[in-house]
Amino acid sequence: MKKILILLILASITFSCGTPKTVIQSKKVIKGNWTLEQISFSQPGTYEVALFNDVSKECFVGSIWRFIPNNNTGTYTINNTNCIPTGIRYFIFTIQQINADTGLYDFLLKPTTAKGKSEDNAGFRLQLTQLTETTMRWEQTVLLNGKPFTIYMNFTKTNK
Repeated sequence: MKKILILLILASITFSCGTPKTVIQSKKVIKGNWTLEQISFSQPGTYEVALFNDVSKECFVGSIWRFIPNNNTGTYTINNTNCIPTGIRYFIFTIQQINADTGLYDFLLKPTTAKGKSEDNAGFRLQLTQLTETTMRWEQTVLLNGKPFTIYMNFTKTNK
């Protein structure tokens, strides 16, 4: 009887610590190349925004993103020749369980070097609000003049 009880406790701990099925499915869907098609804001106006402490909104539109979920790494390429610097950037990412407060998936993105090292250990928390086989939407809420301000990023899948 004691052995069965111990086995049941170990089994429940093992299953409760596993990655949720929906997160596993999301990683399968996100795998591949995506184009960042559109960036918009929750409030009308013109804003100078350096996304991910990198380049402007205009430089990010048309950027190509590659997600490799088996090791949670990826790249994005700024290819707008009016932007400096252009080229490839590296990151690690994590899709976490649904946030109980918002009902959305938390998506963490951390810029790195080509070798996967973070220079300043800074990362960015976004919400993964939509993910289908062909479209993806991120939302990042920041403070602007002490009030919530949301940045919307819409992607389309270019290939698997």
